[in-house]
Amino acid sequence: MKTILITGAGTGLGKELALAYAKRGDRIILVGRTKESLNKVKDLIKMTKGSSLVAMCDISDGQAVKKLIEGLARIEKIDMLINNAGIGYFGNLQDLSVEEISQMIDTNIKGTIFMTKEVLPIFLEHQSGKIMNIISTAGLRGKVRETVYVASKFAVRGFTESLIKELEHTSIKVSAVYMGGMNTPFWEGSDFIKDPSRLKSAKQVAIEIVEREDEEEMIIS
Repeated sequence: MKTILITGAGTGLGKELALAYAKRGDRIILVGRTKESLNKVKDLIKMTKGSSLVAMCDISDGQAVKKLIEGLARIEKIDMLINNAGIGYFGNLQDLSVEEISQMIDTNIKGTIFMTKEVLPIFLEHQSGKIMNIISTAGLRGKVRETVYVASKFAVRGFTESLIKELEHTSIKVSAVYMGGMNTPFWEGSDFIKDPSRLKSAKQVAIEIVEREDEEEMIIS
C-alpha cells in the first residue's frame, strides 16, 4: 500500500484518480479548496473500505503548501504526489481578464511547483517516491482560444522534463500525463466545449493512468 497525495481531488479527474487508487488498496490524501467536495470523495472511498484523509489547501499559496506538507509529514509517509489541480479560462487573449490569467498561472504553474518543492525533500530523505504531473495535451501543442491555458501547461511540461533530468541519478521517479478533454465539471460555466458528453469520462482516463503508471510520458487521446 502506498500513500498518495492528490491535488484537486474533489472533482473530475482528481476524484476519479483517488477512487481508482483507493480501490487498488492505496491510502489517499485528498487535497483541495472545497471541503464539501473532498468529504464526498472521502465518503465514497470509505464505502469501498478504502482509506483516505482530507487536507484543505490553496496550492497557489506557497506558505500554505509549506504548512500543509510539514503537518502531513508528521503523521503520514507520502509515497507519491499527483499534481492534478488545474483551472482554465478560454477565449481570445484580449477577452481574458487579468484575474483569469493570474488564476491559471498561480494554480497550474505555481501550485505544481510549490507542491513538488515541499514534497521532494521527503522523497529524497527516504530515497523513494514518485511525482506525477497531470498536464493535458495543451502542453504539447498550441490551440486556438487557449493562449494562456496552453502557456501554463507548456510551463508545467518544461518543469516536468527538467525535473526528470535533475533527478535522473536519484531513485525519485517523475512522469507527465498528457490527456485530451474529458467530460468533467471543468467545463461548467464555459461554452468552449458545446457537448462535453462526447468526451472521455474522467473515470476512463483515471483507470488508464493507473494501469500505465510506470510510463515516464503518457499520452491519452
